[in-house]
Amino acid sequence: MNFWMFLTALMPILAVFVLLVVLRLPAMRAMPIGLALTALMAWRFWQMTPVHLAAACVEGLFAAASILWIVFGAVFLLKVLTLSGAIDTIRNAFTHISPDRRVQAIIIAWLFGAFIEGAAGFGTPAALGAPLMVAIGFPLLPAVVLALVADSSPVSFGAVGTPILIGMNQGLHVGGDVAPEVAGYLDMQSLDSFLKQVTAQTVMMDLCIGTWIPLMLAVMLTRFFGKNRSWKEGLGIWKFALFAGLAFEVPALISALWLGPEFPALIGGLVGLGIVVPAVQRGFLQSDTPWDDFSEPLDSGMASSERLLNRPILSMSLHMAWLPYILVALVLVLTRMDALPLKAALQGIGVGWSSILGTSMSARLEPLYLPGATFVAVAMSTTWLHRLTIKDMALPLRQTVHTLMPSVVALGAAVPMVRIFTNSDINTAGLQSMPVELATLFSNALGTLWPLIAPLVGSLGSFVSGSATFSNMMFSLFQFSAAVQVNMDPHIILAAQMLGANAGNMICVLNVVAAASVVGLSGKEGAIIRYTIVPMIGMILVAGLLAFLWATMT
Repeated sequence: MNFWMFLTALMPILAVFVLLVVLRLPAMRAMPIGLALTALMAWRFWQMTPVHLAAACVEGLFAAASILWIVFGAVFLLKVLTLSGAIDTIRNAFTHISPDRRVQAIIIAWLFGAFIEGAAGFGTPAALGAPLMVAIGFPLLPAVVLALVADSSPVSFGAVGTPILIGMNQGLHVGGDVAPEVAGYLDMQSLDSFLKQVTAQTVMMDLCIGTWIPLMLAVMLTRFFGKNRSWKEGLGIWKFALFAGLAFEVPALISALWLGPEFPALIGGLVGLGIVVPAVQRGFLQSDTPWDDFSEPLDSGMASSERLLNRPILSMSLHMAWLPYILVALVLVLTRMDALPLKAALQGIGVGWSSILGTSMSARLEPLYLPGATFVAVAMSTTWLHRLTIKDMALPLRQTVHTLMPSVVALGAAVPMVRIFTNSDINTAGLQSMPVELATLFSNALGTLWPLIAPLVGSLGSFVSGSATFSNMMFSLFQFSAAVQVNMDPHIILAAQMLGANAGNMICVLNVVAAASVVGLSGKEGAIIRYTIVPMIGMILVAGLLAFLWATMT
């Protein structure tokens, strides 16, 4: 691989970093430029044919449509709940639970977000949590940043274990069979049993990382978004923050050890909410001086329901206000369980394109199975639950379409760029795909120090693809092979891959664009990444150090 090939492989990453973070271009301008540069260099130096480039772009457009459908549903539901007065009720309830914004951020972004991640995954927690935080009085930028940072540790087991059950499982296959090197290592052990061991290893390592994330949220909130720019104000609730971290991590660990990869995030989030919210209401480990001192004025852009409807609204009980979100979580769980017929039925309805343009690439859109359908269905049912009319729904529908327009352009270019990167193994230069070539280059240089870099590879996969599932699918076999080559336990290296994939979710363009568009912050994606990249780097450094120490001691 010569210099130009190396630069081509780095181009999707460099384009995002330079255009969004350095030059501060809005995503709807930066992503088309990045796509054009990546496609041109992939054709010229990676020797991908125009047909395969076009097929990769088509596949990317299918994926972009899936993401936009999810975001559309999340925004539409939020606008409907704002209209009905539910958001007003929820806002007041959180104020009554605790007026402390640090505590509110931990409950919504960390615990509620973990539960939604376990049920739906694929960026849904940030798309749901950020607007909810805005609705209760958080400024736009900190709401999005904190939601993205919090949606990290739970990602390992998002969407009922999809990153392991599909991502890592398929990543350790070649064709329809377990890869020969993996089969040789497993001997008589089944791959399912091996993946359960990787699950347990991941949670044990994450116990040392995820427990600290709530404290990180509190510190970031007061240091970067507080009027006093104070570290001390965030550290003031360190006991409560660690308590909230353990309230998720310990149930998640127990679930991983006993049940496997499907339910750690879901159970950890649910149990954590059941422990932390009553504790807060009783004043357990709470500060005597609640913090609510933002540096910027509160302008959520969400008008009260009374002004929107131009008529007084009926008082609403808290359980009725939360009922739509509870229904969303319930439906998502029920439709993700293999034991029930709902999952297969919904996945059976879709539109796809096999052998796109005569290539081996295929794409499929399953609109009823994606969380967007659940959001829309619940939003429509709210007309009856919250006594709205069909005519009332026109306003939130218009607001939703207006909010998402910049994201259509950004995602419509970003996802095809990612697909060119990941499908670049189809070329006439005799090269593997760009991510694999990069990973091979770095692993050969590092040797036994590979555990230190393994999380970085995982984060690279999530950064460019927007999915921990796809990162695991793309890099698991490589990580496994690297572990065997340097004579280290593959369980540890694959756990490091998963933790790195989690960290990459904080800065991946697709999640950032989606979360920003939900709250009306399109065009500020670079500013968001400049905040989230710091905890992302911290997480992969700690994960790498843990993996190295764990690997050298076994």
